[in-house]
Amino acid sequence: MSKLSTLAELWQFLKVRKKWWLAPILIMLLLFGGRIILTKESALAPFIYAIF
Repeated sequence: MSKLSTLAELWQFLKVRKKWWLAPILIMLLLFGGRIILTKESALAPFIYAIF
C-alpha cells in the first residue's frame, strides 16, 4: 500500500464523513513532522529548538 493511496483514502474519509475539522489538525501534524525530519541533521536545529 503506497503513501498516496493512504492519503487518497484519508481524503475520501474526510469528504464522505464531513469531518472537515480534522483537516487543520492533519496539516499541522504533517508540517511539524516534515520540519522535524528536515532539521534533524542540520545546523538550524539549535535555533528551532530555542523558539520553543
